[in-house]
Amino acid sequence: MILLCPDSKKIDEAIKQLKQADLELEDQGDISDYIGINFTHRNDGSIIMSQPQLIDQIVNDLQLKPNAHLPSIPALASRILQREEKAKPCINTKFHYRSIVGKLNFLEKGTIPDIAYATHQVARFCEDPRDAHVKAVVHLGKYLKHTRSEGIILKPDKLKSIEVYADADFAGNWNINTAEHDASTAKSRSGYIVLYAGCPIIWSSKLQTQVALSTTEAEYVSLSQALREVVPVMNLIKELKERKITTISSVPKVYCKAFEDNSGALELARSTKITT
Repeated sequence: MILLCPDSKKIDEAIKQLKQADLELEDQGDISDYIGINFTHRNDGSIIMSQPQLIDQIVNDLQLKPNAHLPSIPALASRILQREEKAKPCINTKFHYRSIVGKLNFLEKGTIPDIAYATHQVARFCEDPRDAHVKAVVHLGKYLKHTRSEGIILKPDKLKSIEVYADADFAGNWNINTAEHDASTAKSRSGYIVLYAGCPIIWSSKLQTQVALSTTEAEYVSLSQALREVVPVMNLIKELKERKITTISSVPKVYCKAFEDNSGALELARSTKITT
């Protein structure tokens, strides 16, 4: 359990009440580790969240060689993973593919958002992984070993409220050779990140459920998905302010600023909506 309060005396009182309720608990002071996540407090007021223990597990499961080349990027930009139906299934791999992907998903959603795209790519082929998919997992594991001590940095900026950055590729997985048997190659990918007070709180990289017929449509869908994630966050912050609970952002009104680089999607977003 994590107890948050600007007044440490109130936290002490809450712990005292829990102990009086015959609950066995231990007060471990300021947070430094929680469910496998390390919290490093820096002198400038920022906090680094990292999961080196989980990365070590992934590296050990992959049985990486000590002298293996460690890449500086999580995935090859020149290689988009496909189903590879003509390739032979990987039967005698040194590691359990699904187990590794599960750990990668937990790691990506916890402290390392920069592997979101690479993780989603390998996760798509858990049912029937081929050689190319196994190599992509190994590449990602080597990248994590190279960046083991790094993590997400939280440095709140009280002058900022909620910000959303959304983007999309248009049919970035398209492959004319496999499209007849794999409709997913025609789907575009949404990517977005939501910041509060300059700190990332929500991020995603995944294929869209429908087939977009233009770059404008793909970008608009991505923006829509991102902003739907923001609405509950805005309502939560609004409720906190109504209850007189101190929030990081000093902006008096809860608002959201969205960033999008497609003029067509921006025009659609700005247009007046008519409801019946």
